[in-house]
Amino acid sequence: MSIPVVTIGAGQAELVGSLERLHGPVTVVRRCSELAELIAACQTGLARAAVVAGGTADITATLVDRLATVGVALVGLSDDDAERSRLEGLGVLSAREGVAASELAGMIAEAVERAALTSAPAPLSSFAVPGARPLAEPAQGESSEEPAGEGEIIAFWGPIGSPGRTTLAVNCAAELVAEGRRVVLVDADTYGASVAAMLGLLDDSAGLAQACRLADQGLLDRQSLERIATPVIMGPAAGVGTLRVLTGLTRADRWPEIRAAALGAVLERCREIADSVIVDAGFCLEADEELSFDTMAPRRNAATLRSLEVADRVFAVGAADPVGMPRLVRALGELEQAVPQASPAVVFNKVRPGSVGRFPERALREAWDRFGPAHPITAMIPFDGAAADAALLGGSVLLEAAPESGIRNSIARLVCEPAQHDRRFARRKTKAGVGAER
Repeated sequence: MSIPVVTIGAGQAELVGSLERLHGPVTVVRRCSELAELIAACQTGLARAAVVAGGTADITATLVDRLATVGVALVGLSDDDAERSRLEGLGVLSAREGVAASELAGMIAEAVERAALTSAPAPLSSFAVPGARPLAEPAQGESSEEPAGEGEIIAFWGPIGSPGRTTLAVNCAAELVAEGRRVVLVDADTYGASVAAMLGLLDDSAGLAQACRLADQGLLDRQSLERIATPVIMGPAAGVGTLRVLTGLTRADRWPEIRAAALGAVLERCREIADSVIVDAGFCLEADEELSFDTMAPRRNAATLRSLEVADRVFAVGAADPVGMPRLVRALGELEQAVPQASPAVVFNKVRPGSVGRFPERALREAWDRFGPAHPITAMIPFDGAAADAALLGGSVLLEAAPESGIRNSIARLVCEPAQHDRRFARRKTKAGVGAER
């Protein structure tokens, strides 16, 4: 069966003629004069593959991702060795513009077969991941000097209402650094990025946006990621350690800079330089924008959905009060529809008697068992306004500002092994006691 193909580029005239002379393996069904025409043709189901013959600079991770959504494989032809390497980094098969027609037909068939093997139906309500493989996956031509990373991606998400997602994400990252792990903290909240402000960093440049721009072009490597990520050195009181931070957007209206495909590539690249990747995700899971006529347009909530879809662990954070609990219950239902593969661990934050009664933990568990979904409560973080305010005022983390506080220890237990945490806490108390005796 012949594979229907659409073409674009300055060299497509000669290309089409050579393919037609093969009489069979592929059939050129349309010659496109501009990228928008090619995208429209692919979205109508006209073709199973697209060939860009020259002018491959327009091929980005976003384009590859969106064409994969409609089951179209992409092949790029360029005489520039560096450009072909870039395309391979995006997962696009490439060759020189003068490639033989029979060889090109074989590449097209391989690209279509690869797309069929690596794609899967996407949830109807999700538009962040179209089912294609992660674009950051090393291509066949990529150097073996950079092995695939094995870092764990941990996403902190929760409903609207400031339940404390950022506080938990920042402090969990700090606890992992104190454990001796390499950590990258990513602020992926496209509505109200606040990691930089919480850590007292200058927010004049959005590190995540810079990384996404490079990833979209297939140019993000380990060195550039390490250069973009801001290093934050934990103070002596917290033990020596460096946290790398990809700061969020400086203005909410810059959200189109965080494309789902590019963010997915950034997170996969972060795995290579870190043991743990902590993502502070936004709250909104709505997919109403999918009804937009322009399906290539960016989606504001795609960053949140992509973060949750690629995460190895998801913490669903809710406020421990009569408003926060029902919000979390509804949000978990939305999460199950939007990202079915997510298995969130429920965390209640700001637990205090004044909001839920004299015995807050017992009251929360009883209410959750009665009204909540099947997900059990993983942790309850006590409210400690003084400790949180001290950390915020000093642009530091709880490990530095209030190491003995209950809120800090509860957060540490979320991501650290309890035994390791207890040993470290015991050593700190011993040292403090020895100093006091002197």
